[in-house]
Amino acid sequence: MRAYLASSIGVACTAALALPLAVYPGPAHARAAPIAAPGSTQSLPLLPLAADGLDRSVTAPGGDATAPADRGIAAPRVRPFSLVGVVWDQPSADLRGRVQVRTRAVGGAWSPWRELLPYGDEAPDPDSPELRGVRAHGGTAPLWVGASDGVQARVRPEGVVAGDGGGGAGAGADAGAGADGDGGAGAGGGASADAGAGAAADGGAVADAGAGARAAALPSGLRLELIDPGETPAPPPDRAVLRALPAHPAHPAHPAHPAHPAPTAGGAAPGARPSAEAPGKPSWGPSGVPRRSARPSPRPSRPSIRPSKPPVKPPWPSVRPSWPSRWSAKPSSPRPSRSSAKPLPYPSTHATPATPSTPPVGVLAEEATKANAARYSAPRPSIVTRAGWGADEKIRETGHVYSKTVKVAFIHHTVTGNKYSCSQAPSVLRSIYRYHVKSLGWRDYGYNFTIDKCGKIYEGRSGGVTKAVRGAHTLGFNTNSMGVAVLGTFSAKKPSAKAVKAIAKLTAWKLGLFKRNPRGTTHLVSGGGNKYKKGANVKLHVIAGHRDGFATECPGKDLYKKLGSVRKTAARLQGR
Repeated sequence: MRAYLASSIGVACTAALALPLAVYPGPAHARAAPIAAPGSTQSLPLLPLAADGLDRSVTAPGGDATAPADRGIAAPRVRPFSLVGVVWDQPSADLRGRVQVRTRAVGGAWSPWRELLPYGDEAPDPDSPELRGVRAHGGTAPLWVGASDGVQARVRPEGVVAGDGGGGAGAGADAGAGADGDGGAGAGGGASADAGAGAAADGGAVADAGAGARAAALPSGLRLELIDPGETPAPPPDRAVLRALPAHPAHPAHPAHPAHPAPTAGGAAPGARPSAEAPGKPSWGPSGVPRRSARPSPRPSRPSIRPSKPPVKPPWPSVRPSWPSRWSAKPSSPRPSRSSAKPLPYPSTHATPATPSTPPVGVLAEEATKANAARYSAPRPSIVTRAGWGADEKIRETGHVYSKTVKVAFIHHTVTGNKYSCSQAPSVLRSIYRYHVKSLGWRDYGYNFTIDKCGKIYEGRSGGVTKAVRGAHTLGFNTNSMGVAVLGTFSAKKPSAKAVKAIAKLTAWKLGLFKRNPRGTTHLVSGGGNKYKKGANVKLHVIAGHRDGFATECPGKDLYKKLGSVRKTAARLQGR
């Protein structure tokens, strides 16, 4: 017995030791189902070049690395990233200088020098808590560079003249340099700056005291932001896309139409007023005109509601029907009525199968207003939700801020460059989102909607796609407006036809919700900017370019030229 007991205990212990191996799979099994990695941000300080002793490889073509006012960084070994931008401490400070970067693709070569464009015009309103908060910072527009693991950056202030630091503010860069430029730098990559630079240093100080006047043009806290969008998480089922919907419900079925259901045994089509099938009793057609029912069948399929008795009273109804139609034909003689000695008036227009009956006179005006609003509406296009493009809801502020209405749709370009594929668009959005929230300190993604080059529409700032969510896209005009940004840079490149068509579909639908004519004009009160002072009542197109409200190049001349056709198409989609 003892031997048997010992043997049983031994078997049980062996099974217990083996159990964790079965319950918790090893690393090989864990890799089979990877978890989507969240995004991340690396912040590298831009230091004075002369004081830091950076290698000449950080210098833009034709520049001078010894200019004490210049600031930069050379980081040939960093964690992978896909989007870059430069930020500074105070959002109200202007960056009077030129910012250039070049990056090294993962496993590839260095890119040409490219310029980071100004971004102060796409921001929350000046008096907004979103811009005046302690987390808010100034910054350049972000640039999508794709998967990269090395970077060099340089900021050259305005006012540096030839012979006193080597080249003017714009000197040294190839003419082709820009968001998608072809600047001519070689593959330097040999700089020895520490890629793991810590907290951002104060960019306002310089070693050379004689360069103080020039260094004052650069804001404090200059730092380079490297954004990793992370992996795209799997969206919840049936919630990744808001499907396209019709502009308004279909009309009730008409019995005369062959595609609609036939009248029921009661003699009325679905949705029509029910009537008795007694002989001599009038039935009510969809136009509201009383008509005598057909001679009853000797064998009705359904028992009649009332017994078949000869009518004692006149066959005409004693009261006015509750749903007369202004489209019904005028009868040859007025109908008698006990409630009034005068005949009831009937309009002379004729009924059409596609026209539903109108309500009684007492509610005619209200129903006509609703019908008119429904007439000038457009179907909702398909929209990729925030869950669909992988927005991390944990990094934004909770709650939402709304306007009373949407009067203007401002069109933008993101100036992030055009070198992305449509499959990469969600990654670009996640990168911009992280840059807006983590780097610039905004409460959420700035634009209300974003459209990629393939015409796909994405939900931007959270709060509901049908609501008047206040965004951070047009400095001074974020109230009572919405911002629609097209992914790309369209200063010298035309937007795709699919993107332009998507703008028209989106604006036709969203502006229709607020009864706006896409071809019309309206007024907004400026919150302050470089084009209109605070409090100015500004007349704007209902579909306007960003440059209409701010002195900026946005949305690029090639996209701005398309807004006329966008207005026409959007109005047509609304039925105007």
